[in-house]
Parts: sequence; C-alpha cells; structure tokens
Amino acid sequence: MEESNFLRLSKLTEGDYEGFLYDCDGTLADNMPAHAESYVEVAKGYNVMMDPAIIDELAGWPIANVVAELNVRYKSTMDPEEFRTRKAAVFAERFIEHVQPIDYVVEHLKANAGKVKIAVVSGGDRVAVERTLEIIGVSELVEVLVCAGETERGKPYADPFLKAAELLGVNPQKCLVFEDGNPGTQAAEAAGMHWVRIDQFKFG
Repeated sequence: MEESNFLRLSKLTEGDYEGFLYDCDGTLADNMPAHAESYVEVAKGYNVMMDPAIIDELAGWPIANVVAELNVRYKSTMDPEEFRTRKAAVFAERFIEHVQPIDYVVEHLKANAGKVKIAVVSGGDRVAVERTLEIIGVSELVEVLVCAGETERGKPYADPFLKAAELLGVNPQKCLVFEDGNPGTQAAEAAGMHWVRIDQFKFG
C-alpha cells in the first residue's frame, strides 16, 4: 500500500523542533492558479500580457515586489499599490470563497498544533490570508501570522521568518519551514532554518 502524503511529510518533519512555520498560498491552500489568474487579469488592464508562470517562479514574493519585477520584464510602469488593490479585489470577488485546502499539509498542521508553536508566513495581503485560513479551517490554530509589508523585506530575505520566530518566542534554529517555492526556501535558509518543499517532499 502506498504511503500517504501525510505520513511522508510527517517522517520528514521528525526532530527536536519547537516551531512550524507554514507558507499559505500553494502550501496550505491550493490557490496558486487562482492567484496567477488574478495577476493576469489585472495586468491586462495595464495592457501587459504577462506569462502566468512568473507567479510560480516568484511564489512567496509580496505583490509590490512582483509588480516591480513585472515592470522590469515587460518594460511597463504599473503602480504596485494600485495593482495590489485591484488584484485583491479580483481575488476576493472571484476566487477566495472557493479556495480548497492542500489536505495533507493542513492535516499535518492540525496534528502538530499544541505540540509545537504554529505560524503562517505569507507574501500575501493579511486580509486575504486571514480569510483563506478561515476557509481551510486552521485560523484558530495559528498563533502568529506574518504577511506582506509587515517586515522591511519579504521573501526571499529572512525577515518574515525571523519575525515569526521572534513573535513565537522560538530560536530560529528550532523552527521548520513548509514551502512550495524557491523564494520561500531561500528565505528559510537565510534565517538559519530547515525547510521542507511540500510539493517535492524535499528537506533542506
């Protein structure tokens, strides 16, 4: 019988950890295609025909940083704050209420709540992340939430994970990060934390 994804993930995360830090979009919530579609729709309003694959490449970046990168790649002049507001409206109106959990990661969080301290560290806007966590049924288990704009620098820098560890009262070296993108694992390494790529069952 094939081992379940939950058991595979649980084996990867055994150890003397005191804090588990989960990304939200693409890690706990199966919503990255919806986010990419929101980006594409808003970009069209600026006459920018963007490749949605960029969103997977930059997974975990704050929206303002993504827009700045899009401006470089497409030689555009989209306003990051205006874009963020428009994207939030599109995602809230069309997608957020239909978000589905990534079951084995949500199950992993629920199984470890009360055993280790739990944080969610996201490059998304706080309002959208909070609603997403409510919909997938874990908001009451999350002790600390760090979102876009709440640290000087976002992923791939260490700042968001270090802030989460500080708020949890846990040594960064005792934290394990759960991510689905390279920017997130890079940020974890910069923070001196071990990480798990949930989509690859890879430990680093």
